[in-house]
Amino acid sequence: MELRHIRYFLAVAEELNFTRAAEKLGIAQPPLSQQIRALETEIGAPLFRRVPQGAELTEAGKAFLDKASTLVLQAEEAKRAAQRAARGEIGRLRLGFSGSAAFNPVVPATIRTFRRTYPEIDLSLMEVNTLQLIEMLHEEEIDAAFIRPAKEDPPGLSLCRFAEEPMLVAVPAAHPLARAGATTLSALAEESFVLYPRTVGLGLYEEVMTHCRAVGFEPRVAIDCEPELAREAPQMASVINLVSAEVGISIVPRSMTQMGVAGVAFVPLAGAAPVARLACAVRRGERAVPPRNFMALAVQAGERQKAGGR
Repeated sequence: MELRHIRYFLAVAEELNFTRAAEKLGIAQPPLSQQIRALETEIGAPLFRRVPQGAELTEAGKAFLDKASTLVLQAEEAKRAAQRAARGEIGRLRLGFSGSAAFNPVVPATIRTFRRTYPEIDLSLMEVNTLQLIEMLHEEEIDAAFIRPAKEDPPGLSLCRFAEEPMLVAVPAAHPLARAGATTLSALAEESFVLYPRTVGLGLYEEVMTHCRAVGFEPRVAIDCEPELAREAPQMASVINLVSAEVGISIVPRSMTQMGVAGVAFVPLAGAAPVARLACAVRRGERAVPPRNFMALAVQAGERQKAGGR
């Protein structure tokens, strides 16, 4: 039984006249009658009875009408659902982000636009570090992610890179540099640093270390009472709080000033200084529509950001 047979039946049932039904369907009357006879043969019972004025439903036809109308509606709903899924209007998106990335305005802006554009997408969020996000993308545990990449793109991923963000020196409020208008990297050579591990901030860690080494020093990591015990904070928020506790200083993305932690001052870096990189990543050759739609919005947000928009 084909869906067109059911539509032909419904047209005749509505008009109760084969000629008018054929005109409504845009086909000739003989083929319509032939299709109705084929439907009746498949069902094993006549659906219409010929009368002088046209046709009337048999008892079998009345029973079939009740179910046939529902079938057509369900078919239309299924068609619309398939079309919406093809456009990425329904489904799910598993989005990951690194802790520091969430403070960059482009991240909440992209998420907000996606939710408004695709309100019926089931969006789930997960915060982990960049290396974990890259691994989760490869393992198909998430669909897209905001990461802190190094200069080279991770293999197997497509990236939309946003504008590079200046990095600032975070110092305790009582530190002499807190009152400085700016400082240089070389001026920090004797300071104790609170650093995020490479495993947490892949691109950030490499950027800071590379620039410090370029001006002639290796950052001295703040230590506990035991000389060999390095204090490496697991997340960016912890870095800022440890700076507030006067454990040491750090170099952080400018967007981290939004945290508003008491007891911390942020000092610009003059001269050659590290930058924070941020990107939206999806699997290369991704076929699922929701991640592709999300990436398209990320590209638009990035273009606005680079043009100086919000």
